[in-house]
Amino acid sequence: MYKIIDGKKIAAELRLKIKSDVSDFKKNTGRDIGLAVVLVGDNQASQIYVRNKIKACEEVGIKSFAYYMPKETSQNELNALISELALDENLHGILVQLPLPEHINSEEALKLIPESKDVDGFSANNIGNLCLNGKSLVACTPNGVMKMLEYEQINLNGKNSVVVGRSNIVGKPMAMLLLNANSTVTVCHSRTVNLKEHCLNADVIVAAVGKAKFITADMVKEGAVVIDVGMNKDENGRLCGDVDFENVKEKCSYISPVPGGVGPMTITMLMYNTYISASRSAN
Repeated sequence: MYKIIDGKKIAAELRLKIKSDVSDFKKNTGRDIGLAVVLVGDNQASQIYVRNKIKACEEVGIKSFAYYMPKETSQNELNALISELALDENLHGILVQLPLPEHINSEEALKLIPESKDVDGFSANNIGNLCLNGKSLVACTPNGVMKMLEYEQINLNGKNSVVVGRSNIVGKPMAMLLLNANSTVTVCHSRTVNLKEHCLNADVIVAAVGKAKFITADMVKEGAVVIDVGMNKDENGRLCGDVDFENVKEKCSYISPVPGGVGPMTITMLMYNTYISASRSAN
């Protein structure tokens, strides 16, 4: 019998803890914790994400500063804003909402965010520290997955884990986190030969490939833990993940749904990273 990992419930419990920690920080330092969110352009999905992040800040007591820039914004204008925010002592986190308009070099802009304020966990230094199992701000989605596994007391020690997807945002940091938890990790991607065989050998599958219902029941062994990071639309226009949930769930010991799984954890971990950044700056 499978158990659904309720990301919404876990996120709610974590936010209560973060809210308490933020309150204690304010009492002990007499300062607010600040997060700057920069949105360039009028991408509708990005606008929704930004609103959700601002709402989460209000929920846990973090002060949010939103910067809305028109899609015609130049590289220099965006760079100048980020450089200014980097020097602001009232800000403990800076988030530039992706994707940026095509004429803007995202890598150039993101490099201007100091490692200590990189609450997305995307910087080369934070990724490097993660690889060394050192102190870092960890990318929010993979960190959220680890918190879900931890909450359910799923032992990763010595287990075979397969990450399907190798993006810098999810796949690669996910693999490092699993490796740091003493799991034996295989990273699969679009060029992988015999993907099905790799997945059938997995005790844990993290699907982050961005293809609707890509992981099917014949790819999952009995008793596996399946975490679905995907966010897609099915043939009827309904939200779905990378896993064929209805057909895969009966083979699992644990499975995360879409929606209501990893999604709520991502913004929660952004709040967590912002609090951690503030704590480190205070010390």
